[in-house]
Amino acid sequence: MNYLAHLYLSGNEEELLLGNFIADAVKGKQAALYSAGIARGIYLHRLIDSYTDKHPIVLETKARLREKYKKYAPVVADLYYDHFLASQFERFANEPLSAYTQRTYALINSHLPNLPARVQYFFPYMMEQNWLLGYAEVEGITRALTGLSRRTNFESGMETAGEELSINYTLYQQDFELFFPELEQYVAEVKNQL
Repeated sequence: MNYLAHLYLSGNEEELLLGNFIADAVKGKQAALYSAGIARGIYLHRLIDSYTDKHPIVLETKARLREKYKKYAPVVADLYYDHFLASQFERFANEPLSAYTQRTYALINSHLPNLPARVQYFFPYMMEQNWLLGYAEVEGITRALTGLSRRTNFESGMETAGEELSINYTLYQQDFELFFPELEQYVAEVKNQL
């Protein structure tokens, strides 16, 4: 999953959300350098990624994308799923996405000096360009994937993934609709065990 899903799945626990957000920038045992609440978020992020990567529906989504996007198919799938969450956010969160993103940006920004350097670097761009709100539109996903494509070392084709989403929108949406409730249930179960 991508940023929005990880943030949303953290619920209302601030430290859990911060840890879930920064987890990709925290390697191995570095989680122990953070407070217990933030470390829980880092571990939750890793569990979410592991569950998602092995899930049969997600594997189908990635298989469909692999011919065009090769090793970048998982990245494209993650952003597609964030799009479907963003585009119907109130259905899941009972809160408008715009309000949620502003509140979440403010929380992360208030802790920014204590977050990993990588997060300190990209977060101001994320907030200024309002990536999370942009995910609700296919154009926002296209921008995000085009930006990622420019930063890859190999030809990724991700700049065309917005068009792929538009063409096969219903198919990818069905994948998300089947998968996401199962992910929510899984997170509800493992959160209490961390």
